[in-house]
Amino acid sequence: MAAPTDLAFDPWDPAFVADPYPAYAELRERGRVHFFEPTNQWLVPHHADVSALLRDRRLGRTYLHRFSHEEFGRTAPPPEHEPFHTLNDHGMLDLEPPDHTRIRRLVSKAFTPRTVERLKPYVRGLAGDLVAALVEAGGGDLLRDVAEPLPVAVIAEMLGIPESDRAPLRPWSADICGMYELNPSEEAAARAVRASVEFSDYLRELIARRRKAPGDDLVSGLIAAHDEDDDRLTEQEMISTCVLLLNAGHEATVNATVNGWWALFRNPDQLAALRADPSLVPSAVEELMRYDTPLQLFERWVLDEIEIDGRVIPRGAEIAMLFGSANHDPAVFTDPARLDLTRRDNPHISFSAGVHYCIGAPLARIELAASMTALLEKAPTLRLAAEPKRKPNFVIRGLEGLAVELG
Repeated sequence: MAAPTDLAFDPWDPAFVADPYPAYAELRERGRVHFFEPTNQWLVPHHADVSALLRDRRLGRTYLHRFSHEEFGRTAPPPEHEPFHTLNDHGMLDLEPPDHTRIRRLVSKAFTPRTVERLKPYVRGLAGDLVAALVEAGGGDLLRDVAEPLPVAVIAEMLGIPESDRAPLRPWSADICGMYELNPSEEAAARAVRASVEFSDYLRELIARRRKAPGDDLVSGLIAAHDEDDDRLTEQEMISTCVLLLNAGHEATVNATVNGWWALFRNPDQLAALRADPSLVPSAVEELMRYDTPLQLFERWVLDEIEIDGRVIPRGAEIAMLFGSANHDPAVFTDPARLDLTRRDNPHISFSAGVHYCIGAPLARIELAASMTALLEKAPTLRLAAEPKRKPNFVIRGLEGLAVELG
């Protein structure tokens, strides 16, 4: 079934990227699943379907644990892309059980409720310092000055990456994440490959240093796990896990921060309510994650034939679950186009679901709440200084910057 020619879904159109939510409403009205020929994917826009499919073991982030490329009817990636795929395919986000289970069990030790709770003072202190510097300067770029440095520093601290080594982390991450967009260009692929090589080389050196002088950090913990007989990690799994934790550990938080404040500036009544009642911060974090979802689309391979609304989706097909659409589904959210920081019934799926539910969600919530609280306390007159420019990316939704000033 070809996509209807008048379908508004166009992830390469700047107008669509600026505001995809009306197109999502059309998709939901027209059915539960749509074949989108330009990416050869089945689009799923409804919350109930997305939520169920995220938990459906007939789908997988990879198929290579069960099939070869040829058996699955797919073409192997070009050899020149190999460094990216080696890095990407050994991280737990792109693995399925039992490898996913083994790696996640080891990494989850760093994200226990007690461990995350212990990070709160560090996160709050760092957020306070970053916001204080922004206030002292009279304003600046909220993305560059607060949203980026906070989660990057937190995950780098957890991994044990020295401050002097952190400058390339965000550029490496941005280049690698370029490959998660739909139909990435060869230029984007080349940047991702280069970043994959450089980031991997750096981590090999860091692992070698930590072997000689272990610390109280996650890299040292993964080395210890690598050297144990059970739950053994390969070095490539260690490297891929560290890259995944850094990329996933800050990309969503950075974009949720700037998307969220841009939404608040566009909804001054909600910003005023938040300033008047800072106890709304926890529900505000959830609502802002729902309202303008930082990860718009998540993909799964069909490992065993499934059926959606009477349509048979064959093995070898790819499902594109539209998180942004699911989070605006009126069947689940009352008046979904309205920003409501007091929304209590808010089962958004911005952190995914099932076995691939975001392991860092509790930490992300702490970071988002910490930066929001610091900005409310230290910059109560913060206002928009210039209209922001939306990044051209569709899948990972964010801004080029967010210029702010003190009123």
